Amino acid sequence: MASIKQFTVWVRGVIQDKEGRDISNGIAAAAGFEGKFTQAFDNYVDLPDRVNVPLRKYARISDEEIEERYEYENEKPEVVIVADATIVKGINVLRGMAKGGTLVVNTDRTPEDILKFIPNKDLLKQIVCVDANKICGSRTVDFSGSEGGIDSVGLGAGVAAPILGALVKATGAVKLESLAQVVKNKDAMYKGHDQATIKTL
Repeated sequence: MASIKQFTVWVRGVIQDKEGRDISNGIAAAAGFEGKFTQAFDNYVDLPDRVNVPLRKYARISDEEIEERYEYENEKPEVVIVADATIVKGINVLRGMAKGGTLVVNTDRTPEDILKFIPNKDLLKQIVCVDANKICGSRTVDFSGSEGGIDSVGLGAGVAAPILGALVKATGAVKLESLAQVVKNKDAMYKGHDQATIKTL
């Protein structure tokens, strides 16, 4: 059985739907450029998508073909990305993670501040904080690219870009140059990479 690296992305329903999809699709597309086998999909357990309700998106990367094409959740994520820091309050965002994982959070707070809200922080090898909202300016809500729709904005035009940059800096899951081939806002991606704060635990 292939070794599959699992990424779980937490976002807020409707207002961050595209950003979450851009994060999971961005990871998968960049890995695809490197000859990896990939998947990117929504969590249908969380649907229907409701405004501000926490929901998950997923990505998977493998060196071999991924046989499980119809899984509905990532059961053992190695990396968890949280696009809205308020989600860490009261939700087990690390569910299923084995010891030694990575948490990436879009926040203007320090890693130490975020860790106060993570009861099972002993699972983490590292936490990464990046202020993607500040890098991209005011947040915009975009409904293009929703399931069945056409993405008129492009992948990684918003906060997904700096979050992906921070993710690559911390994990090396894909090369930054591979990510640059798929992300629209390359400047924000590079800033997220450069400005990310990483705390090893």
